[in-house]
Amino acid sequence: MTTIRPNDTLLADADAAVDAARRYLGAVKAAVSARLMPEGTLTREASDSGQRRLHGFAWVASLVEALEATANWARERHGRGAFSEIDALALRIGFGEYLAQIQHGIPMTQNEIIRPGELETEGAITKFAGEASVRRFISHGNSAKARAALIEKIGDDLPDDTLGDDTLDMIREQFRRFARSRIAPHAHEWHLADALIPDEVIAEMAQLGAFGICIDPQYGGLGLGKLVMCIVTEELSRAWIAAGSLGTRSEIAGDLISSAGTDEQKAKWLPGIAAGTILPTAVFTEPDTGSNLAAVATRATRNASGDWVINGNKTWITHASRSDLMTILARSEPDDPGYGGLSMFLAGKPRGRADDDFPVAGLTGSEIGVLGYRGMKEYELAFTDFVVEADGLLGDRPGAGFRQLMQTFEGARIQTAARAVGVAWNALELGLRYARERRQFGVPIAAFPRVSDKLALMYAETVMVRELTYHAARRKDNHNRCDIEAGMAKLLAAKVAWSNADCSLQIHGGNGYALEYEISRVLCDARILNIFEGAAEIQAHVIGRGLLTRGSNH
Repeated sequence: MTTIRPNDTLLADADAAVDAARRYLGAVKAAVSARLMPEGTLTREASDSGQRRLHGFAWVASLVEALEATANWARERHGRGAFSEIDALALRIGFGEYLAQIQHGIPMTQNEIIRPGELETEGAITKFAGEASVRRFISHGNSAKARAALIEKIGDDLPDDTLGDDTLDMIREQFRRFARSRIAPHAHEWHLADALIPDEVIAEMAQLGAFGICIDPQYGGLGLGKLVMCIVTEELSRAWIAAGSLGTRSEIAGDLISSAGTDEQKAKWLPGIAAGTILPTAVFTEPDTGSNLAAVATRATRNASGDWVINGNKTWITHASRSDLMTILARSEPDDPGYGGLSMFLAGKPRGRADDDFPVAGLTGSEIGVLGYRGMKEYELAFTDFVVEADGLLGDRPGAGFRQLMQTFEGARIQTAARAVGVAWNALELGLRYARERRQFGVPIAAFPRVSDKLALMYAETVMVRELTYHAARRKDNHNRCDIEAGMAKLLAAKVAWSNADCSLQIHGGNGYALEYEISRVLCDARILNIFEGAAEIQAHVIGRGLLTRGSNH
């Protein structure tokens, strides 16, 4: 007789609950489609006027995707004998919470909750809630007993997160040791001083291969793919988001040049990017455009020598002064006022000096003071007859800039999701440590349910968004389109990072509001994740439109 173990039943319930959630998602899609595209086409007017329904659909889909990614994680760990009691508790708690949110209302932000009634799925949600597996998770999964047990079992170091692949696990351990020894002890000091990450730390990161993870070995990179990029980014961001974010610029520039550059451009730029001797910066955003890149007004015109001359203003340009390479999005085709008029340029420049942030003709800039996300500095830039050499047009293709940039967004958003996962872990670790050290009424505050409840949900949700992020990375590495999955990972991971930071500061109480405590930095760092690389509202819009128009429940 075959013995049915508790974990077998738990995993079977998880699979059944995912199936039920997917069926409900199909009903949501049908209801939203009927409202927003009755003629079979989703117009801009309909998607704008029906924004809450569209975005609500995207949030339901993102939670369902996270549930499935987590179920797959649990089954994989179970298959190799690594599925622990802590893993089982995290699965129960996470499934119980997300299934209950789907049934009763998903908080898109602190004061915007999307409920089944607004999606016009009352009948479908009743059927969903009646599924036996869903009932069990909601009633018994995310229970007070399970939450207390999870926090009791988690040690000072968070539980085993190996992937069952010796190479991946070795890379994680290597970067974790580096981040803990060379970044974490100094991150708060650098943050408070609003200082750049020291050059010697960047050089050490470069020696570890942090900037060439996805660049072809032909050009000095490691050629390891997006999953490795996620692991490295997560570990660096766990110490300080600025360290993880240094790789974003290399990721974007490396992807742009690898996918769209000429052979000469690849040979010129990629080896230096991979080696960390060339630090790139992305120069896309303008003061009045935000996410509407079609409205980019910075102009690029040819001069008599065949070079390009850039005029215009850019804003929120990260690491602009210390960078060596700018990837600039500018309008080179004046007869096309939309996306087709944009081109991408590769412009080298000298690094800033102590007495001059931009020692090059035609480029000036001013620093933007920020709450967090320090270590690289943000700038507003002004281009006045700034010259880019003739060979600086990416791919030697005018008017292709927007399409070239879109090819990088999947990787950039996956990388941003991985940064959010790292920040979420950091917030959890700080909260857990403080809750065990801080005593009130003679006991550690971790013993109080309202504290351990927070910590348990923080852990479970971070596991879920990590697995959603890894799922998007694996799809990318398998050469599958993953713009929707990347958007979901970024959307949900950013929310969890902010929630974890906020809850961790609450656990710290008044001390959390003091600048001397690290959680004050993590809170400021976490807040930006819902804004850059596509604000949460933009992400939800893109996800919702994509799912409605591609004919899949996803």
